Amino acid sequence: MDLNLQAIGQTFAIYALPVLFAITLHEAAHGYVARHFGDMTAHAQGRISLNPIRHVDLLGTVVVPLIILVLSSGKLLFGWAKPVPVNYSALRKPRPHMAWVAAAGPIANLAMALVWALALRASIVASSRSSEWLEVAQSYGTTGLVDIVKESGHGAAEFFIGVSAAGVLVNLVFMLLNLLPIPPLDGGRILTSLLPTRAAWRFAKLEPWGVPLVLALLFVPVHGPGSNALATVLSPLLLESEALVRAMVLL
Repeated sequence: MDLNLQAIGQTFAIYALPVLFAITLHEAAHGYVARHFGDMTAHAQGRISLNPIRHVDLLGTVVVPLIILVLSSGKLLFGWAKPVPVNYSALRKPRPHMAWVAAAGPIANLAMALVWALALRASIVASSRSSEWLEVAQSYGTTGLVDIVKESGHGAAEFFIGVSAAGVLVNLVFMLLNLLPIPPLDGGRILTSLLPTRAAWRFAKLEPWGVPLVLALLFVPVHGPGSNALATVLSPLLLESEALVRAMVLL
């Protein structure tokens, strides 16, 4: 294994803030909507908070991301936060309200992706090489921007271009990943709320296998080394979502 400490450090520096914001607001959104519909569990446990420490899961937020970051030589980052506790039976209308609680996290990520896209546009316009960065954004998207900032970015202004691009990318990935119809992901919760009662009960029993399944999709190659089933599913959706977000901010 080629341990590229510089690449790992650059990746961590660029992605740390966007990832913290993404997981914090995602989880807080779940708790806020649950409280709105009558469940006070997250509120009572102090989980409706913008303090990232309250949402950190030692395994999913620290250990797994660091291992993946090292194993991929700084090219890949994946993890999860501590789920916000929701007592669905305490919701005023448990089945329909469960869908809204689950959807709140991805919606929060979409909103953050738009905010980061606005920050990206502002930072590109403010750069002394704005035309070059704009061309990179339009030709290679946020992934290309992050890669070029890591390779040849200069100064705080261009570093923030990388951070903003990472913010768009991270939040879109979080949104799409969580919308996969696999419990306990948000998409699985939404599907559970829409299925007939008996089918929903059977589908919900798959929840203990959800995270292992996602990890398997992440690491099982599909088209040879370097590919995986999760990327095969998410990449086309990510490209279209990113193009839409950039179009909305005229970037």
